[in-house]
Amino acid sequence: MRNFKNTLTLAVAAATLGLAAPALAQEVKIGFLADVTGPIAGFAPGMVDAGNLAIANVNDQGGILDGQTLASVLADSACDGGAAGPAADRLVNAENVIAIFGGYCSGATIAGANGSAIPGNVVMISPASTAPAVAELADNDLVFRDVVPDSIQGVKAAELLIAQGVTEVGVTYVNNDYGSGLAGAFEEAFKANGGTVLASVAHEDGKADYRPEIGQIEAAGATTLVIYGYENAGGGAILNQAVEAGSFDLFVGGDGMAGEALLASRNGADLEGMILTQAAPAAGPAFDALVALTAAAGQDANGTYVTNSYDAVFLLALAIEKSGSADRDGISAALREVSNAPGETILPGEWSKAKELIAAGTDINYEGASGTVEFDDVGDVAGAINYFVVEGGAVVNKGLID
Repeated sequence: MRNFKNTLTLAVAAATLGLAAPALAQEVKIGFLADVTGPIAGFAPGMVDAGNLAIANVNDQGGILDGQTLASVLADSACDGGAAGPAADRLVNAENVIAIFGGYCSGATIAGANGSAIPGNVVMISPASTAPAVAELADNDLVFRDVVPDSIQGVKAAELLIAQGVTEVGVTYVNNDYGSGLAGAFEEAFKANGGTVLASVAHEDGKADYRPEIGQIEAAGATTLVIYGYENAGGGAILNQAVEAGSFDLFVGGDGMAGEALLASRNGADLEGMILTQAAPAAGPAFDALVALTAAAGQDANGTYVTNSYDAVFLLALAIEKSGSADRDGISAALREVSNAPGETILPGEWSKAKELIAAGTDINYEGASGTVEFDDVGDVAGAINYFVVEGGAVVNKGLID
């Protein structure tokens, strides 16, 4: 099995230099529009590795179409629309990729789609772009995502807090598509359920001092602070400075705050009772299949957005196979044919089985490790939201929000 971390390192170096690894003959290239730098850089390696694992599983079982192989080409979108534009342009117009896995951050996905993917007729699947604005793109049915959108996460978070007796909150959100979209969905639902948003304050990443934002929310009388930002950027800094000042009794965060690093550099006692929301982890045969594949590759299926990432790339491979050619045309329609019921079940890694069924003209239905992947008319999936609570120095999964 190849060393995926070394592959990522080389790819990032190539992206940084504006270069790409030379393509071999008979390669079908999938672009990885990946935020390997920026505020979610801590998530990205596991996501890129999962995508490359899907490619390895396909190639190890005979490759794609008539014996061709899949290859990934990485471009760093840095969780930033300004960086994502030229990164996507390189993938679409210089590398001539057939499809794109990514972006990760919503702003990167939107910029990459509008700038290059949609004009270039290139399908994108994001494993992590949750902003409602993604669903509003005039995308010619080219932009998909296999992650639960914030229109669901924000509503469920609001319902959870109301059910737990929290009726007044202050909100701070990163000033981008992800933060504003999630905050908007939460605030609308919170108010509709009888709650009061005492203050709602946008913040910018990269600042050293967030005391003005914290002070504005504290002055409004809030004792519960909802943070919709990134753990290793402004959201994490606000959390640290609010804890240091003793400003709030309860903290709440979304999936951008829920990374493995949340407690790595913080005293769990300071965050006791903190509530986090995130798309529900998968369970069942599809997830078990991915666990076995990732274990064999030295990866972790439980990493942030790992299941979504594997599913996204494997689905792209299935759609290319279903379309019958290494052309961009037809992949969008084929995606729903391989993912949506009815059809014979395909689990992660079952490439040979899928290829034989497609060749025989049999309908298939990919069951994702991230959950049931059934794309609706705008390329979204439905799903459930879990919540987690910091208890005794650990993040404890409390299960689904009813």
